[in-house]
Amino acid sequence: MRRQHPPAFKAKVALEAVKEEKTVAELSSQFLVHPTQIKQWRDILEKGLPNLFQSRQTDKERDREDLVTRLYEQIGKLQVQSEWLKKKLGIRD
Repeated sequence: MRRQHPPAFKAKVALEAVKEEKTVAELSSQFLVHPTQIKQWRDILEKGLPNLFQSRQTDKERDREDLVTRLYEQIGKLQVQSEWLKKKLGIRD
């Protein structure tokens, strides 16, 4: 039966592997994980790090765009209501 490790454990082992203070064999015996698994987790960590910082910016930009879209929609509705009221009340610009 395969053991399933929690993400926090995987991150801890991968960080230790990236530090390179100990060999993969030493980490393997310390954490009781196969060396190949440690290398895979390290590779995943190294590939994912640039996206970690990029996604924050992307999320902020997406949130800002959503806000701008909602505000423009609200402005459009208010303009339509204003024009309708002006027409009903007979007010000219």
